[in-house]
Amino acid sequence: MIWWHDFIRIIFITNTILAFYIVFHRRRSVSTTWAWLIILLILPVIGITLYAFFGRGISQENIFAINKQKHIGLRNVQESITEAPKKVSPADTSSAGEIAIHFFNQDDESPLTKNNNVELYTEGETFFHDMLKDIVRAKETVNIEFYTFYSDNIGNRVLQLLIKKAQQGVKVRVIYDAWGSMGATKAWFDQLRDAGGEVVPFITSKNMITRYRINYHLHRKIVVIDGKISWTGGFNIGDQYLGKKKKFGHWRDSQVRIVGSASLLLQERFVMDWNASVKNDDQLIRFNSTLFPDLDETNIHQGDIATQIVSDGPDRYTPYMRNGMMRLMLLARKRLWIQTPYLIPDDAVFATWQTIAASGVDVRIMIPCKPDHPFIYRATQWYANELTRCGVKIYIYEDGFLHAKTTIIDDKFSSVGSMNQDYRSYNLNFEDNAIFYDKDFNAKMAQVFEEDMKHSHLLTPREIKKQGRWLRTLQSFSRMLSPIL
Repeated sequence: MIWWHDFIRIIFITNTILAFYIVFHRRRSVSTTWAWLIILLILPVIGITLYAFFGRGISQENIFAINKQKHIGLRNVQESITEAPKKVSPADTSSAGEIAIHFFNQDDESPLTKNNNVELYTEGETFFHDMLKDIVRAKETVNIEFYTFYSDNIGNRVLQLLIKKAQQGVKVRVIYDAWGSMGATKAWFDQLRDAGGEVVPFITSKNMITRYRINYHLHRKIVVIDGKISWTGGFNIGDQYLGKKKKFGHWRDSQVRIVGSASLLLQERFVMDWNASVKNDDQLIRFNSTLFPDLDETNIHQGDIATQIVSDGPDRYTPYMRNGMMRLMLLARKRLWIQTPYLIPDDAVFATWQTIAASGVDVRIMIPCKPDHPFIYRATQWYANELTRCGVKIYIYEDGFLHAKTTIIDDKFSSVGSMNQDYRSYNLNFEDNAIFYDKDFNAKMAQVFEEDMKHSHLLTPREIKKQGRWLRTLQSFSRMLSPIL
């Protein structure tokens, strides 16, 4: 039996050497490094297998395919964006706002658009009703991009409408994340392909197992109709987003409908994602005025809400959206109100919130009362407890599941999008946010937040103290692994 002991010893020594090499050979945060090191050391062999699929960086071919995409529409519509009729008060794009505007537009990828009408949606019924109505009215193009596209009642309603529009001659394109759209099989989407529509899985969804891409997901939620009307936010396509899943109950989310120049920027984002994901050159989208119309020549109703569309993903060297949102939040002087289903900030964001709260700003963060993913929820609870001790007010939403990803800063700036306040959104997912520089829209956002507070309770030190020892142990362990959840 001595040989067996020697074999086990060799396995452990080899595993340890591989663990240190695997973790330290790639540039990553200290917290992420330690989290993976723990997994690799306490789970020999299994840990290395997990790392192979969930810990490796996005492949070089993926980075090349995504980064090489040209902004085919942005330069062509730049004049339309910058010179469009606008009515923006100086307070909405003040010197403070200019700081954030400049940060998000570092590479001229996210210009400020000023002629937008924006509506906020918080319930699935009204969101799906009005989105489907917009698709019914589509004349030229319908471009859809979602993390989750389920083959259920609402999923089939959307699919059948897209099939009908494709049969009418409308150009219909769909991008989906295969990992997030379990059940929406190739055969299911073939119904749309057979009708003349086009459907592709996002580039990181292809050969996920053989090319170790499981950890990188298309998390954006984008719909653009005729280049004029667009939707983005937190809702996906599925019955649970209508509150029809017993596990979640009432589903509380946030989505925006945009009519105006910002729709051209969401169209641009879709086109770049599409061109990165298709296999053949003949599937590539090239610039045309149907995709990027001159909005001044259309009869659509536009408003005056100053809007930036920002997007990010692991193909960038630095967490661009996370850094930009931190910069925006640091502008807060009166209030910083956040809604997020997952509260797992990295050290930089945690310190930012701690600093803002210590400066006398009213910092409130609203989280759900129930887990979407139990292990992740324990980490959320740990950070909620710590932030409470730092003077941040944590509100726990109790009327179902809160999935909204929103930020309200003073009475000037606000954001709605797909980015959660967690490591995954900061570093691994492909996300998009709409940033609004408008007092009236900010007031609407605040009104909704205050209404949600009526269905929430404030986490208190007394409540934290009542948490059992086993729960606190789970929270602490989950927190240790939070950088890789």
